Amino acid sequence: MSGFGFACPTCQEALDAVGPDEQRCPNDGASYHRTGGIWRLLSPGRKNYFRQFIQEYETIRRAEGRGSGEAAYYRALPFQDLTELHSNNWKIRARSYQSLVDGLVKRLESERKRPLGIIDLGAGNCWLSYRLSQRGHRVAALDLLDGPMDGLGAWIHYGVPFTPIQAEFGHLPLGNGQMDMAVFNASLHYSTDYDATLAETLRVLRPDGCLAIIDSPVYHNPESGAQMVRERESQFMREHGFASNAIPSENYLTHERLDQLAASLRLRWKYIRPFYGFRWALRPWRARLRGHREPASFMVIIGMRE
Repeated sequence: MSGFGFACPTCQEALDAVGPDEQRCPNDGASYHRTGGIWRLLSPGRKNYFRQFIQEYETIRRAEGRGSGEAAYYRALPFQDLTELHSNNWKIRARSYQSLVDGLVKRLESERKRPLGIIDLGAGNCWLSYRLSQRGHRVAALDLLDGPMDGLGAWIHYGVPFTPIQAEFGHLPLGNGQMDMAVFNASLHYSTDYDATLAETLRVLRPDGCLAIIDSPVYHNPESGAQMVRERESQFMREHGFASNAIPSENYLTHERLDQLAASLRLRWKYIRPFYGFRWALRPWRARLRGHREPASFMVIIGMRE
């Protein structure tokens, strides 16, 4: 079994285990199964809702050459991209990961002196779940995508145990108050409602649990974020024939939006700003000189209940 208490993604009632690979809701009798090593905990109605988003996202990622058939590729992430196709991207992810470990994970390990319960939200190919499991923690890797190259199906390439779960942010299939940490892994900006998503995340966290947002774009000026979305959609339309906006994601964060979320959810934020190199640090200055929009910044944002 997973070591986690599963809950119905529809009604949040605790699921009953009826076998090693099946869980059942006591309210409506719906069954949820583990197939291909992945717990399928996305409610039937939501599968249709996300179908187009998943198809378009996977199309783009395949065109970008994401993933590999070699286990070594996955086990080297985020510190090395053995395909060398997205090395600059992974350098940013590596520094964000190290800042997360140094700024939060090590502190929780020191305080609690036991394996942490962690949910990796937007796990993708599960690289973060792998790294945190290597540190001895119990990790649930959650994503909508289950493909073998760039989705949860890549779990087979790692030699440590964690729990892949196909589910969505807004209806987490976990019982209340059991996780020490939740990490939005370059994924919060795909949420359609930050307030609802973070409230649902807080539900599954212990009272002293922490959430972390890594590698989501943050702007001072919301118009810069809106312009980034327009640029991206135009690029996707040119290259793929669709804008990849099948669901109305919020797409980016602003400092004002983060302040609003802190006030409404009674959170306090801690901001960690990793150093991504001098060229990266000079991006805002170059943009101003050239009259371009503000570039996104990326931070490790840690949220704690007040």
